[in-house]
Amino acid sequence: MTTSLTMFNASAIPAHIANRQLSAATLALSSAGPTNKRISIEGGVFRMMVGGKEIAKNTDRSMNIAIVSTAPANSRIYYDPAVPYVRGQASAPTCSATDGIRPNVGTKTPQAATCAACPQNIAGSGNGESRACRYQRRLAVVLEGDMSGDVYQIILPATSIFGKGNGTQQLPLEAYARMLHGNRVGVDSVVTKMEFDTDSSTPKLVFSPVRFLEPNEQEIVDSQSDTPEAEQAIGLNAYQSDTGVAAIAAPKVIDTVAKPKASGFVASVVDDEPVAKAVVADEEDEIPAPKKATPAEADTRSAKIGNVLAAWGE
Repeated sequence: MTTSLTMFNASAIPAHIANRQLSAATLALSSAGPTNKRISIEGGVFRMMVGGKEIAKNTDRSMNIAIVSTAPANSRIYYDPAVPYVRGQASAPTCSATDGIRPNVGTKTPQAATCAACPQNIAGSGNGESRACRYQRRLAVVLEGDMSGDVYQIILPATSIFGKGNGTQQLPLEAYARMLHGNRVGVDSVVTKMEFDTDSSTPKLVFSPVRFLEPNEQEIVDSQSDTPEAEQAIGLNAYQSDTGVAAIAAPKVIDTVAKPKASGFVASVVDDEPVAKAVVADEEDEIPAPKKATPAEADTRSAKIGNVLAAWGE
């Protein structure tokens, strides 16, 4: 008995075991699923949420992270405005679409058969000219100083996803990813600075590169992407993450065919049924697809990201 207690004392556990993530088998056998930890940006403050409760907050305007994984598509979420929002109280969305194309299977109050045909997806259905149904993107991240530690979920609003940004140092997520991609660098291979846009009246994050990951850090980030925590971070909405409610399955995409149509939509085939997928980017200006860079342009881009990283290093 004494030997067992001594063996499992925290200080006695070897570093290579203590630093290892608990396996899915261990979590399943112990009947303890992964603890969902989330970083909220409500009120323009970084707030650490565990089980829907705020346990800490960081009032700094920026935070350095490494992006471990991201949801494959922008999701859609709609809350009935007739249901009042109560801060600190988890509330299930009225309708949601993980793939941004059609409501999740099992949604109790779907607003339409597809997101493109939904009345909540029309400009003016929300406040002013906005849409009542909002775009979101889910990320799984780790903190720069604790990459082998907890994986956190971050759910970005549309204003943090779309747009052109400011030069190469303060970009919305998709523009940031395109800038890195143009320099043949992955978003999961750099330390990323996320900071609040102080010119925005609502919480909005912009992103910029700080430095490349060290080889050992890259290995840690790669391994973190395969953890149950990372999978849940990109698969659950805020309500599911905070309450532990099982995710509603998203429709399975069997085949996708993109063909321009005069309506401004592209046709997709989902479950063998054609649906329309909106290509507009919410209230933000639509961003054209990046063009293939010439060798001269590629050299210029590489110089730009090198200058950015060098500047942050200084």
